[in-house]
Amino acid sequence: MKTKIQTRKSENSTAHDGMDGMYWLQDLPTPPATPEEPLREVDVAIIGSGYTGLNAALVTARAGRSIMVLDAEDPGWGCSTRNGGQISTSIKPELEKLAAKFGAEKAKTICQEGIDALNWIEQFVQSEQIDCDFFRSGCYCAAHSPKHYDDLARNAEKLNKEDNTQNFAVPREEQRSELGSDVYFGGVVYPHYASLHPAKYHRGLLHKAIEAGVHVTGNCLVENVEKKTEGFLLHTSKGKVQARDVVIATNGYSGPLSTWLQRRIIPIGSYIIATDPLPTDLMDELFPTNRMANDTCKVIYYYRASPDRTRVLFGGRVSAKETDPSVSGPKLRKDMCRIFPQLKDFGISHSWTGKVGFTFDDLPHTGVRDGMYYAAGYCGTGVSIASYLGMRIGQKILGLKEGRTALDNLPFPTRPLYRGNPWFLPTAVAWYRWQDRFQHKRASRFK
Repeated sequence: MKTKIQTRKSENSTAHDGMDGMYWLQDLPTPPATPEEPLREVDVAIIGSGYTGLNAALVTARAGRSIMVLDAEDPGWGCSTRNGGQISTSIKPELEKLAAKFGAEKAKTICQEGIDALNWIEQFVQSEQIDCDFFRSGCYCAAHSPKHYDDLARNAEKLNKEDNTQNFAVPREEQRSELGSDVYFGGVVYPHYASLHPAKYHRGLLHKAIEAGVHVTGNCLVENVEKKTEGFLLHTSKGKVQARDVVIATNGYSGPLSTWLQRRIIPIGSYIIATDPLPTDLMDELFPTNRMANDTCKVIYYYRASPDRTRVLFGGRVSAKETDPSVSGPKLRKDMCRIFPQLKDFGISHSWTGKVGFTFDDLPHTGVRDGMYYAAGYCGTGVSIASYLGMRIGQKILGLKEGRTALDNLPFPTRPLYRGNPWFLPTAVAWYRWQDRFQHKRASRFK
């Protein structure tokens, strides 16, 4: 069972470490009313009310199927409303690594799915008229060391020659044209990446699903799924449900409902803060091109201007072990001020966290297991790929050939002794953080 993430005021709160829940929910309209009780029989039962689940629900409901979405918490309580709103091409392993594992042709089709997902979500929000501040902002990836810059620039040049990606390198002496910081060693711009307001996007999806006839019930934990001769019997905290098809769309919040999936998803807490409102000229200095940004640290930081360009939203991992937003907030602020010393006199207004679902091979996965459809493991890049794979699952359920993807039923690795509790994470994070500090300290000697 999932545990609610509590966000509270720090007893020692000051102007610099105040916190008040999730920024994305600020000024968001009241969510639509949803039925408290589940239906007892449906064509498709979808477990999880995030981007994956709602997109699968929308496709199948519009085709005339009876659809129910169940969630152990309020609809959208998980990372679909907690993420940074950054949209990339979603496939993390480089083409060469994928080619060595799957062959050149398969590797290209896997990478293409990430590009297709990015293009699809833009078309989707436009055609559905979902007001979520979608913007092809581009992304600046900042180099943590001179070697990282050389690797980024070399890869960008290669991609431009092979695929005309239009990525371009920005040397350190020109970095201020993209980012108001001097701690990095240059970087690369990915101009086709995008951003949106994640909670507005989720709210729009929820409205579309309800309009299409989807029955959405929150605070209804699915405790067990029993395979029957014809379909499945779901045992929930609010009674039993019969369904012909089942979709598991729980990603970083996956639990023992599917022990097979639980052994393959690594839940990792990611932490975000929002600053107090900032002067316009300061925002223009920090984000002159309004691009999102991240860096090449092993323990990555990611940040952007809020959609209205009044605040900095800054995220990352602050400690080896999971912690509380009241603790992570001041720590993230310290890291933020190291990158942007201009912010040292400004406080933070919001601090929150969410669980990201990682995999051992850094790839998202989708397929069918024990007769149930699944998509998960978005590795921190899930806004577009989660939505896209949810849509493809819906097509699969309808028997449409368009539902097939290059990510279907790839080998999905786990590790011995892993049962869903990432006991190795504190050691790994501590080691990676030490490497980041060592590399940056060594590189800084030659600035």
